[in-house]
Amino acid sequence: MASTARVQDRLRQRALLITTLTVPLTGWTVHAVSLHRQLAAARRDPLTGLLGRDGYTIKAQQVLRRYGDSALVVLVDVDHFKQINDTRGHAAGDRVLADIARRLTAWAGSHASVGRLGGDEFAVATRIGPGRRQLRLAQLTTLLAQPVEVDDGAPIDVAASIGAASPDILGTTALSLLQRAADAAMYEGKHSERAILAGPQHAAVPSINGRRAGRPGTDSLGRAA
Repeated sequence: MASTARVQDRLRQRALLITTLTVPLTGWTVHAVSLHRQLAAARRDPLTGLLGRDGYTIKAQQVLRRYGDSALVVLVDVDHFKQINDTRGHAAGDRVLADIARRLTAWAGSHASVGRLGGDEFAVATRIGPGRRQLRLAQLTTLLAQPVEVDDGAPIDVAASIGAASPDILGTTALSLLQRAADAAMYEGKHSERAILAGPQHAAVPSINGRRAGRPGTDSLGRAA
């Protein structure tokens, strides 16, 4: 009996030790995850000052949770950007990207999530109610079509393709689904000089990493090869 009691006591002590060690570890894990999210949200693109992909995603999800059906997700792709780099130089291309970023930030407002997803691709999640969407998207198209002033030559003519998606039309607040639909809408209106608001048909377009799957005669982005 005494031997059994000693064994049970040792087991209790071991369980207590494990619990004591696990609690700080669990607390540190939670803290580490929270710190990672804060760092991701604070990380900004050095050229434009916009949020990077991770930071944009975190804040965009917050926008969608807060505003629901009054939220709008917008994807923007600068048209003929490679041509700008090739003919005017990379410094001019950088100026275009920085200027586009400034215009998007001003258009979206202070409570929006505005990010540079990479290259000449930008994303916005903001609050724009159903009654104002078409007007505000038309304003964005006009705003982004203004020439960019550069220090070493004539202004650069720019244009952007714009696709948008809203929770009330698509029946979801999932950022990935809204962005996929906005992406499909954007490529439907490529070079049309007008923003396209996604409908349910755009949400059904197959995609790879947020881009439409290639079709015969197109590249991986769905553009003419």
